[in-house]
Amino acid sequence: MGVDLGAPNFDAALEELGLLAQSAGMQPIARITCKRKAPDAALFLGSGKADEIKLLATQLGAKEILFDQSLSPGQQRNLERHLELPVNDRTFLILEIFAQRARSHEGKLQVELARLQYLSTRLVRRWSHLERQSGGIGMRGGPGEAQIELDRRMIGETIKRTKERLSKVKRQRQTQRRRRERQDAFNISLIGYTNAGKSTLFNALVKARAYAADQLFATLDTTTRQLYLGEAGRSVSLSDTVGFIRDLPHGLVDAFQATLQEAIDADLLLHVVDAANPHFPEQILQVQRVLKEIGADGIPQLLVFNKLDALDTEHRPLKLEDEFEIDGVQTPRIFVSAREALGLQVLRKRLASIAQVVRQGENSALLSPETPGGVL
Repeated sequence: MGVDLGAPNFDAALEELGLLAQSAGMQPIARITCKRKAPDAALFLGSGKADEIKLLATQLGAKEILFDQSLSPGQQRNLERHLELPVNDRTFLILEIFAQRARSHEGKLQVELARLQYLSTRLVRRWSHLERQSGGIGMRGGPGEAQIELDRRMIGETIKRTKERLSKVKRQRQTQRRRRERQDAFNISLIGYTNAGKSTLFNALVKARAYAADQLFATLDTTTRQLYLGEAGRSVSLSDTVGFIRDLPHGLVDAFQATLQEAIDADLLLHVVDAANPHFPEQILQVQRVLKEIGADGIPQLLVFNKLDALDTEHRPLKLEDEFEIDGVQTPRIFVSAREALGLQVLRKRLASIAQVVRQGENSALLSPETPGGVL
């Protein structure tokens, strides 16, 4: 379900919601849209449109209703009562995918924290037992304390414990980074919109076997390997990080701070872009917004336009290296196909020249006079 509030790329956003649902293991069976100047305070959409959704869901046997926009706890509760079906929003869907995909201890902790923070605002959803009163001799909580208050307190305590465990992981990562710094390591992080092909490029460059698939958020956990650059006569550290997406929930940005720290502490960001996606300009802007939010917008970037093999012949570039404008700044760009190994040698040579400059202590040479803000 999508409500057009006048934002650009509405159709693309709704299509992305369907891909997210599929990534979560769901099967979309219908799509309903409507236009509004502003969301309804109670139902987000009008009661007439809600009746239409209920009728269609009954006819098609739908088990759940998904909204592209984030719903308030009150709107979610009202919609569930009106539709008599579970209702979830985009934020919940992303959290569900992250919960399914997290593999490392750190990744699981980050997902758990984000889900708990999301759940803490929705304790009044569906559960009638939360309205019961508890208390008395031998019972935790004061006399007459509502079950919802007990649950809220329990979640709050769990959030506190999870944050403490994540802080420990963050300290361990900081120790590892200091060790790399003492070893004069040059750190490169792969960033980009989800499903741009970061993990495929990572595997192609370092001959690794990181999980890669044509789906949103195939990779959540950061993987770091050494990449040897023959032309520079040295190795650099290459990290594959979690992908970004439009309207990435703030709770996830906060929870994944430890993972995103790899991007913050990088010497160079390889910004991977799906060249075959017609909406790639908007995706680039979304990535730039997240970088700014986590304080990594001043790190030098090199654009890597991936999936060259998926472009029609007439749309393929005449040369593999040129520049692309981001926020008024001309940024170096290299076209590659990680899957077909096209342009990888050009990319390696460019990385080698950058690493060689850094080794010679000429870091300032990375920034040209025309590129304020730390873009190569």
